[in-house]
Amino acid sequence: MPSDSITRRHMLNVAAGSAGLMVASQVWGSDSPPKSAPKILMPVGDAVEVVDTLYPFFRIAEDGYRVVVAGPEARIYHMVLHEVPPDSNIPWDITRESPGYHIQAETAFRDVNPDDYAGMFVSGGRAPEYLRYDKDLMRITRDLHEAGKPIAVVCHGIEIVSAAGIIKGKTVTTVAKCAMDAEQGGARYVDQPVVVSDNIVTARTWHDNTPFMKAYMKMLNEFCRKG
Repeated sequence: MPSDSITRRHMLNVAAGSAGLMVASQVWGSDSPPKSAPKILMPVGDAVEVVDTLYPFFRIAEDGYRVVVAGPEARIYHMVLHEVPPDSNIPWDITRESPGYHIQAETAFRDVNPDDYAGMFVSGGRAPEYLRYDKDLMRITRDLHEAGKPIAVVCHGIEIVSAAGIIKGKTVTTVAKCAMDAEQGGARYVDQPVVVSDNIVTARTWHDNTPFMKAYMKMLNEFCRKG
């Protein structure tokens, strides 16, 4: 492995508190895209779901975009694993939460200028439960939507776009237990892997990542080519 590459342990921060955190500039290394590359905002908070977040974190960057992770503060956030245990002596009716990797937010929501971004990816987990109360994140989400920029939303991420009031009149999907969040935001909920409605692409869970990211990247690439 070249000396300027980073190891998987470094990238994923297996050891909490280590020097290696999930940071966009480190993922690219010497092949980092130019500063002029379109930026995609990825809002996170504590208890953001790890697979909901990491798959798009890498997939979006593959097409030459710079993924900018943002949070209530520019600090390290704890990701979690959500699953219904497949082999549990006592069955779970809802997802169990386990510690995951860590991710570094390079900027705070209050410092984000939506004009600097070509789109947004909203992942799930438990983080959206409290992120939806952040007035700056609501401002950013509305501004990006009003500009017609591509917005991807998976699982509990629907709580953020619902709170921002940008799914009213749209058709969306999400994890079944968040169907009410979608409907309370004025959207029509359907149970299917991916839904494209205007500039918003929604998916149920990370199990839908393949068709979900295919649809989002198609929308994002077309939008940026026109721009």
